[in-house]
Amino acid sequence: KESARKAGIKAFITTRIGDVFMLLGIVALYSTTGTLNFHEIFSNHATLDMLAETTSPAFGWSWSTLIGILLFCGTIGKSAQFPLHVWLPDAMEGPTPVSAMIHAATMVSAGVYMSIRVFPIMSAGWEPGGALTTPMIVMAVIGSFTALFTSTIALAQNDIKRVLAYSTISQLGYMIAALGIGAYVAAAFHLMTHAFFKALLFLGSGSVIHGMEHGVLHTGKHIDPQDMRNMGGLRKKMPVTFWTFLAGGLALSGFPLITAGFWSKDEILTGAFGGHNWWVFGTL
Repeated sequence: KESARKAGIKAFITTRIGDVFMLLGIVALYSTTGTLNFHEIFSNHATLDMLAETTSPAFGWSWSTLIGILLFCGTIGKSAQFPLHVWLPDAMEGPTPVSAMIHAATMVSAGVYMSIRVFPIMSAGWEPGGALTTPMIVMAVIGSFTALFTSTIALAQNDIKRVLAYSTISQLGYMIAALGIGAYVAAAFHLMTHAFFKALLFLGSGSVIHGMEHGVLHTGKHIDPQDMRNMGGLRKKMPVTFWTFLAGGLALSGFPLITAGFWSKDEILTGAFGGHNWWVFGTL
């Protein structure tokens, strides 16, 4: 399938851009600390203080700032943050069950997970309630902009899987913004809840597409089974898919009290307002 082949090439090339900067960050970390072992670096306060207080050769930044931003560039590529977000919607060319697992729970989330793991470097020298470090400000700005920007793009899509793809980018931006304001636990919590309800939505979309394809074969009409403009009235035809998709949609929208999405998103907003960093979400 030509479109799928091109989507794979686009994903490969785009993510390599972020990977080059991430590799530079790894080299810089090893050259300054002599190790890449998380435990040895993060459990040693003297090492973190050295990274935060020693000036690097670049822009007068400290080593923790330089390393943090370089590593975050890897997250921008892997987790499809602006401006390297362009590859993810095209990657929906793959089979829907693959999209459900890779694009909701594992591969695309790897960048956010990496940022969570190296957060002590990103936040070196930061005290809760105090001024944010430069890497944290970069994460907060890019994450919040990506969350708003890609969610508005989703409004103009007709392909059911592309809508979910842009939604995924938006939610990943939400997690990055949470890290940027220091809501570490909330970011990890939303990473976990999103994996479940977005995978559910992708599997639900696959069920709908499968049903649409059968309908096309039965009627003999030539229509796009993924185009939402051709869908409607499927609740009675596919009741199980309807109720499960509704549950996933409610969780994604943060429906109060009964959905996991509400609790994880609300925790992020609580972290923003509690830490006096509400400006990050002032436009959302």
